[in-house]
Amino acid sequence: MCTLNDKFNTCSCIELEEDKFKDECGVFGIFSKNDLDVVSLTYYGLYALQHRGQESAGIVVSDGKEFKYHKGMGLVSDVFDKKLLESLKGQSAIGHVRYSTAGSSTLNNAQPLIVKYKLGSIAIAHNGNLVNADVIRALLEDAGYIFQTSVDSEVILSLIAREAKKDIGKAVVDAVQAVKGSYAIVILTEDKLIGVRDPNGIRPLCIGELNGDYILCSESCALDSIGADFVRDVAPGEIVIIDKDGIKSINFAEKTKCETCSFEYIYFARPDSTIDGINVYTSRIKAGKILYKENPVEADVVIGVPDSGIPAALGYSEASGIPYAIGFIKNKYVGRTFISPSKELRSKAVAVKLNPLKVNVEGRRVVIVDDSIVRGTTSRKLVEILRRAGAKEVHFRVSSPVVKYPCYFGIDTPCRKDLIGANANMEEIREEIGADSLGYISIDGILKSLDCSAERGYCVGCFSGIYPISAPIEKDKNYLE
Repeated sequence: MCTLNDKFNTCSCIELEEDKFKDECGVFGIFSKNDLDVVSLTYYGLYALQHRGQESAGIVVSDGKEFKYHKGMGLVSDVFDKKLLESLKGQSAIGHVRYSTAGSSTLNNAQPLIVKYKLGSIAIAHNGNLVNADVIRALLEDAGYIFQTSVDSEVILSLIAREAKKDIGKAVVDAVQAVKGSYAIVILTEDKLIGVRDPNGIRPLCIGELNGDYILCSESCALDSIGADFVRDVAPGEIVIIDKDGIKSINFAEKTKCETCSFEYIYFARPDSTIDGINVYTSRIKAGKILYKENPVEADVVIGVPDSGIPAALGYSEASGIPYAIGFIKNKYVGRTFISPSKELRSKAVAVKLNPLKVNVEGRRVVIVDDSIVRGTTSRKLVEILRRAGAKEVHFRVSSPVVKYPCYFGIDTPCRKDLIGANANMEEIREEIGADSLGYISIDGILKSLDCSAERGYCVGCFSGIYPISAPIEKDKNYLE
């Protein structure tokens, strides 16, 4: 029978992946002077970024004179087929995969967004969240502007379009100086590809090169997927403009310090990506080693929760000398259209996404490493699964600090009342998830794993409540806490 814990508002039979921070969005852009198949390359780039958003996908292409586009709800492979890609031809393109953090999940809100203005058309794809979008939207509406969507990306687009009678670079500078929040943006005009990163560099954006042509994308793994070379990361507070004459840079924010979202490394980014000089996989291994030093335990085996918990488990094993083993088999064919089992079937322990490898845990003292605990429902379920598989002891270790606060900068997080770390102490959390012991990496520990220094830092607002940008005032309980 499904049980409800009133204190933490959590259900013990919830699907395992529901109790995670939801991915944000992924952006990709390419400008070619050498007749590359920009649409196919954008498709494969978005496919590599699919982990960043699975609700909708879209591509806009320019042939130098006009735009063609297609977008739809679902995965990249569901939205596009070969015939459709062949109908979209041009010299430049931008694409987007979306998980809604601001604005509802509807086709109207799918990106890229396109607007026509006096001198042509502009399209935008945005990863991040603006904390002053509501204020700017209200001012623009008072001035007569009519918005077509509920996403804050349209606020940026409208600001650019209003000023685009000037030089487009100047229009983009004026627009981004008016907004406040996190953003990695790719913008397409008929003859230019533009990339923008917020002054704190909260969201990642990098530059690649393929046969003399330039690419912009959220993660370097997208460059690898199309055979492109990594050039560099877009700097915090930088605008890059790519056209037939090459690439130029504009710095629109002075005295910026890179403060990339730490959860990019902990959970969101693919392990084969490198962001701001830090390899994601390496940082997770380091976090696992530090996690052991801060939270040692005697055990027989270390296992990781697929997928992002595995590198940290390997690091924990290496530092402790406790053997690592595969603890869970993940069903790779359970997708978004999977029909969830009924309450009656769930009460009979129907395991559809993760199944324990009993031979590796039965009769053993097990250390299980996961990337985070949000509500606690996943953690409790994992502990239950291991105990049913015969584990003698279950010691839970977490490769992120205690999540106590929501994120306002592009990650869909629960309100604070639903975060177990904000409402319970360590012993209460341990008791709630049913583990024999519990340990988190410290904030200092996670920063050490990311080589934090005086020159560069990281956003750890969801752990400390201290954000690089002031948190917004609550207006809509379904949008901001």
